[in-house]
Amino acid sequence: MPIYVKDGGTWREISSDAGTQLYVRDSTSFTNKTIINAYVKDGGSWRTAFTLFDTTGYQTTTGSVAVPANANAIHVQYAVGGGGGGVGGAEYDKAGGESAGGGGSSGGYVSDKVFTVTGGETLTITAGAGGAGTSGGYNSTATTGGTTSISGSSSGSLFSLSGGGGSSASGGGVQGPLRSNALGAVGTATISGTVLTSGTTVDGLNITTFNSGPVGTFNSNGSGNQGTNPGNCSGDNCSITGGTGGSSYSGPGAVSGGTGAPAGGSGSAGTRGSGGGGGGAQPQSAGTAGGAGELNYRFMRMT
Repeated sequence: MPIYVKDGGTWREISSDAGTQLYVRDSTSFTNKTIINAYVKDGGSWRTAFTLFDTTGYQTTTGSVAVPANANAIHVQYAVGGGGGGVGGAEYDKAGGESAGGGGSSGGYVSDKVFTVTGGETLTITAGAGGAGTSGGYNSTATTGGTTSISGSSSGSLFSLSGGGGSSASGGGVQGPLRSNALGAVGTATISGTVLTSGTTVDGLNITTFNSGPVGTFNSNGSGNQGTNPGNCSGDNCSITGGTGGSSYSGPGAVSGGTGAPAGGSGSAGTRGSGGGGGGAQPQSAGTAGGAGELNYRFMRMT
């Protein structure tokens, strides 16, 4: 049943559309007070006739994003920095072994975290790219994943999630020595904005119940994970599989990293901020890219 108010001699329907506000006159202070929720008696039962702001649906939009006029918080269901790439394998001429590439590391993350924002401000939202893998070689470094972040024109930086490091190899030569293989640094989470750890939205959502993100726990953030580093196998023309990329997030929704490539075969790339798989040998196979970073968020208004 629609609800109407008289507005300058014209009846109009009350709605909760973005930007709609209702006021009452405070007889003590003689100032207008914003109505958060309004109720009417309908057949003996009270029901909501107006809510200042209904929590929006989730979105993944990046770039410049305007905060709705009546919103004052953002729920980040999940976000992660880009995963690092994996290094390809290397083969030698009578060096007494062969080399596998390490898997890339994953990016820092947040899961079910709520930050305050200012209605009408512009957010700059960035999802980090996944780092590229390498084809292999005696001295080779895969690319680090990009940073995922949100910052506001009024609120400043909310968070920055650095990407996972790419794995690397150095010091090898066709006649030996065997190269040294190393894993990249894990991505980290820098939390700079004002974080809300309790409260209820004007449309009745208790934020402490938010646990649908990958970690499964409200108000979570953390660093990424390293991949595996198989190193070198012993004996000329031995076979070795590349390392697995580091998984992203943690908890029940952790995302597995890319699989390492077998000798002469193909591995898989990382997804959702996890690290790319490393390449194997003999014969030599390539490393793969890390997974791109991501964000999923919605706007709300706290009471």
